[in-house]
Amino acid sequence: MPRESWPAAFVEAEVTIRLSILDRSRTRRGRPQAEALRDTVRFAQQAEALGYHRFWVSEHHGVPGVAGSAPTVLAAAVAAATSRIRVGTGGVMLPNHRTLVVAEQFGVLESLFPGRIDMGLGRSVGFTDGIRRALGAGKEAAGEFGGQLAELEGWFTDGPRPHAGVHARPAEGLRIPAFVLANEAGADVAAAAGAALVIGGLNGEERMLAAVARYRDAFRPSSWWQRPYVVVAGNVAVADTREEARRLLVPEAWALAHSRTHGVFPPLEPAEETEARVMTERERRLYEEGLRGHVHGTEDEVAAALGALVARSGADEVLVTTSSYDREALLDSYRRLARIAGLPAVGAPALTGPAPRA
Repeated sequence: MPRESWPAAFVEAEVTIRLSILDRSRTRRGRPQAEALRDTVRFAQQAEALGYHRFWVSEHHGVPGVAGSAPTVLAAAVAAATSRIRVGTGGVMLPNHRTLVVAEQFGVLESLFPGRIDMGLGRSVGFTDGIRRALGAGKEAAGEFGGQLAELEGWFTDGPRPHAGVHARPAEGLRIPAFVLANEAGADVAAAAGAALVIGGLNGEERMLAAVARYRDAFRPSSWWQRPYVVVAGNVAVADTREEARRLLVPEAWALAHSRTHGVFPPLEPAEETEARVMTERERRLYEEGLRGHVHGTEDEVAAALGALVARSGADEVLVTTSSYDREALLDSYRRLARIAGLPAVGAPALTGPAPRA
């Protein structure tokens, strides 16, 4: 699609917008978990070649459908397999960790891959009571997130330290940008911490816009960021037709519905199997809810929708979080999205084939 045919809203937004990726290392039914991790590393190489700005990995513990349980370890593998794209976490869940250890881990990453590391942080705790007990972090630990952010910043600065006489090596003195993964309520925590805000913006847009406005108004400059920085995150799917794009969203929508009705987040299954599935009334309602609110469609439709979202929110960046069972179709969607945005591709490797061992 030539640039002159793009919707005006997206052309205007593209002057400042960046596109990035969060990959959750989703497992697929019948496939080994290790394959999902190797797929993540290969996907990062492809994202770099297509011109995406960042590539982030996530933290989930004890979840059958997600292989990524150690984000800083996986980020190291991704950074080692790439050379230009920024690499980070979306995110490290602070309630599960000591801030000294988090600072040390990111200090090592930044020392090995200088100028390429992002520190994405969240407040979530384990998925079930058993996982929370195993991690030693109950539901109440999420309420300590703001204090943990302040303590974490202290390990990186040359000023007062959280614990006298203790130094976070090699983190101390390094400047690694911090991002807070937040819902509309968490935007206030991000502002107080002086961190960039990563917020879901494709569902409940009015609440998101209000939260972004509060974040900008209350932002306190820090050693991490001197000005507010907003990343809008969500699922985006692009295909030849709107229906093909919608089918990319089906596996994740069913996995979410299944998790809310059975308490287990399953590996992804083919879209055609989900569409043929006999569901209970509650499963059907949750599944349909899971398909709403995402940006999907043809290249023209997605360009218009994203351009309008960026224009309304003033977002500095869009973080695309789409997962699907059909990896070839998913990668083609990301390739189309890169083309829509005019990303400076540097020659992508083939988007199919086996993933290298990480």
